[in-house]
Amino acid sequence: MPSTGKWLLLSAAIGIVAGLGAILFQFLVQLGQFIGLSHGAGFPLHDAVADYSPLPEVAKAFSPWRLLAILTTGGFIAGWLAWRFAPEASGHGTDAAIDAFHNKRGEIRFRTPIVKTIASAITLGSGGSAGREGPIAQIGAGFGSGLATLLKLSARDRRILLAAGMGAGVGAIFRAPLAGALFAGEILYRDAELEADVIMPAAVSSTIAYSVFCFSLPPKYRFMPLFGDNIQFDFSTPVELIPYAALALVLVVAGILYIRTFYWTHRAFNNLSLPPYVKSALGALAAGAVGLGLFYAGRSNPELLAVLGGGYGMLQSAFSDIGSVATGTLMVVGLVKIITTSLTISSGGSGGVFGPSMVIGGCMGGAVGKMFHSIWPQVVTQPGAFAVVGMAGFFAGCARAPFSTILMVTEMTGNYRLLLPAMWVSTLCFLLMRRWTLYEKQVPTRLQSPAHRGDFIIDVLEGMRVEDVYQRNRKLRMVHEGTSLNDIVHLLAETSQRYFPVVDESDKLVGIFSAEDVRSYLYDDTIWEIANARDVMNTRVITVTPQDDLNAALTRFTAMNIDELPVVAPDDKQRILGILRRKETIAAYNRRRLEHKLVE
Repeated sequence: MPSTGKWLLLSAAIGIVAGLGAILFQFLVQLGQFIGLSHGAGFPLHDAVADYSPLPEVAKAFSPWRLLAILTTGGFIAGWLAWRFAPEASGHGTDAAIDAFHNKRGEIRFRTPIVKTIASAITLGSGGSAGREGPIAQIGAGFGSGLATLLKLSARDRRILLAAGMGAGVGAIFRAPLAGALFAGEILYRDAELEADVIMPAAVSSTIAYSVFCFSLPPKYRFMPLFGDNIQFDFSTPVELIPYAALALVLVVAGILYIRTFYWTHRAFNNLSLPPYVKSALGALAAGAVGLGLFYAGRSNPELLAVLGGGYGMLQSAFSDIGSVATGTLMVVGLVKIITTSLTISSGGSGGVFGPSMVIGGCMGGAVGKMFHSIWPQVVTQPGAFAVVGMAGFFAGCARAPFSTILMVTEMTGNYRLLLPAMWVSTLCFLLMRRWTLYEKQVPTRLQSPAHRGDFIIDVLEGMRVEDVYQRNRKLRMVHEGTSLNDIVHLLAETSQRYFPVVDESDKLVGIFSAEDVRSYLYDDTIWEIANARDVMNTRVITVTPQDDLNAALTRFTAMNIDELPVVAPDDKQRILGILRRKETIAAYNRRRLEHKLVE
């Protein structure tokens, strides 16, 4: 299929599944909150204005002891599900998707996104301090990986579809399609690097996923930004960049504290000699205890309960009515949210870190904005704008993803007039926090990624041809297409050759098989005389010609993860001349590199 059509169809399919997955996940979370938090504990749910729920509101007296029991039970069930069926589903799922991209050839087990969806819905539905981006990113990534495996695409294509699925899920659940597309390419690396190959597939899948998700909502909420479309802030004077720079410094300190607390808690729970599901239950119990302790220390102030659950209600207040929220409340919620999120996720609970990061950054930004408004009111006229910029700057520094974060925050708030201060603060946070990241599986650049191993040898090999490297006089054992499996098995025992070209009566190349392809038949000698070379060979033969340069050969080696390529005549692709080995290509690279060093 032509490349453009292939990627359009595959990306659209991923977008549809990611959008449906976002709808299902959102409903499961809301159902858990309705049953557990509203009915079970009378927990006051306060979400973003456009976070529509089809379930009715429940007016019930708040019971802290029931909340603790529900949190602990939710942590136990989520931890048990992950431990029993997919251990990689615990923690924040974005890191698992990043790891699969770099280190696992883009492969994600089919069960992982299913387990992640259920476990995360239970964690969030029971009041755990976690976000939605991790689960939904893993849902999209898992489908993208599974689709590529089903269609037997290359490892490179599988990685692209994995990243496109990740971006589609994020773009749908946060109603930020453009940010979702950039998120897919940017979140993979720690430095200012972008996986350019995934941007266009991710843009298509994110657009489709966003549209599918929004059409599931009533017309009033359809295509509305998550925090509503009435958030109107302006940037009026360059002098305001000074307090915004101070905000960046506060966010950097909070971000470093967040990351260190998160991973210190993770190590502490790992050192406990307890079953994983008991650890996640203890983490949820501790998070609930911290949240309730703050609640009673603040004289039963319901705003302080934002340290549990999603916490988007506090952000909505910071945007829409920041004057009604005390500066101390914003600061305390931001700092304590670091503790409850670390306890919930680092103990083995399932959920994302983006949502809590938004709350932490927004609360810290709102608090700084209110402080500057009180001492410099002629410059800082809109303290709520600092909450919006704080969201962007905090996650840009912690996640090493400045551009997608800036766009995501503007799309979630529907306010594009704060792009300049958001860029200013996000850039400062990104530069000052270069030693820290929330996602441990990120690699610094494409050069350090196993996914691109071999890509950067190309310039060194420029000008070298296959005919300069492959050995023409090497004895090559070729197999006739009618050769029985019995003869092939005995042939393997007589030679160290790994790949065997299959030819027809005219010695024309019709296929190829490897020793590994035959291995599965070794223990079933009943079919040795029935099966022949046609049954074990692969008819999709990747070849090179003597005139091809080693750039093309190396690309085919890495894309298909094979060690040998048949060399065929330029005028007859079925006339085999020999075999080019990967190790010969790497040896040629080493020789050329040594020559360059000697010249230098």
